[in-house]
Amino acid sequence: MSKKKPTIVDIAKVLGVSTATVHRALRNHPNMTPTTKNRVLQMAKKMGYKPNLAARYLSSKRALRISVNTLKGTTSFWDEVRNGIEDEKKSLDLENVEIEYRTYPKLDDSEPAAFEAALNANVDGIIAFPSNSETLKPLMHRAARSKLPVLFVATDAQGTERLSVVSIDTMASGSLAADLMGRLVQGKGRVAVTLFDSAITEHAEKFDAFKNTMETLYPAIRVQEPLEDHDVEEVAYDHCRKLIDEHRDLVGIYVTTEASMPVIRAARDAKALDRLTIVTTDLFPGLVQEIRGGAVTATIYQRPRTQGRMAFRVLYEYLVENEYPQQNVTLAPHLVMRGNLEFFLQRVSGSTGNGARARSKRT
Repeated sequence: MSKKKPTIVDIAKVLGVSTATVHRALRNHPNMTPTTKNRVLQMAKKMGYKPNLAARYLSSKRALRISVNTLKGTTSFWDEVRNGIEDEKKSLDLENVEIEYRTYPKLDDSEPAAFEAALNANVDGIIAFPSNSETLKPLMHRAARSKLPVLFVATDAQGTERLSVVSIDTMASGSLAADLMGRLVQGKGRVAVTLFDSAITEHAEKFDAFKNTMETLYPAIRVQEPLEDHDVEEVAYDHCRKLIDEHRDLVGIYVTTEASMPVIRAARDAKALDRLTIVTTDLFPGLVQEIRGGAVTATIYQRPRTQGRMAFRVLYEYLVENEYPQQNVTLAPHLVMRGNLEFFLQRVSGSTGNGARARSKRT
């Protein structure tokens, strides 16, 4: 049995540096310090590292083209995913990698149309947000026949031949929301959960984890059937307003998507904010104000920029090193509440600029 050839990932792990650092050192990047460059080159030599055919392909004049197929979104979530992809490309100093963005406004026929357009364009890899497994399956079969790697971000699509998926730990997110809410409402009453669509794996898993945790730890709390808004703010508002008006024993709402503002407006218009514990998802300027003001108890941050960076990195390392990644690259969510909000925004601002934008909206 032949010994596995070392990769830039292996070199990075041994030295305790990023793959981007190794990549830049091997490419003789001008911004590298001599000490770091020598460490990388010496370790590469010691480990017997040799650039493979895929790496030489990237060094050729022909550009590597990657299609990024994502939702436009109603908040900054998908902008942050795309920004993360750009951040990672920039950190790797890839001059001959082109990113083609196919951004669609809603979860409708635009998603398979964007995927088919990427296939017809003969790109070298696809990063996509899958919302409907059945619709994507024939397109994924076509990609597999062409040996075109497809990586999913934010959520998975069951039964498809994807390379990998980069996402937040949905089960941890749902369970965390349930335990937090159950404690705050003192283990009694009725709670609701809003979803994009139950067909989306990410949202279905969050709901299942939320419901199972609530039934286990707080059996006296009744969990409503999920409210689907299909990424339409008016639908989210109407569903929540009706639920609040009809159920005076409603004590909490868990929003699993980025569409939290219509839910908050519905609760405010119904004059029910003082009796509701609202747990949301992610973080953007409008939501920051609601956390500061106490309307939202907590938000479970899905780290969209990191998801974007990891998605690009995983696909890049596969194309360059011909290394198969883990089937699931899972990130731990971050819990943000009023107590740690300012600290969290400062930390995020230092690494991405997102927190700075959030703070700039403060009145």
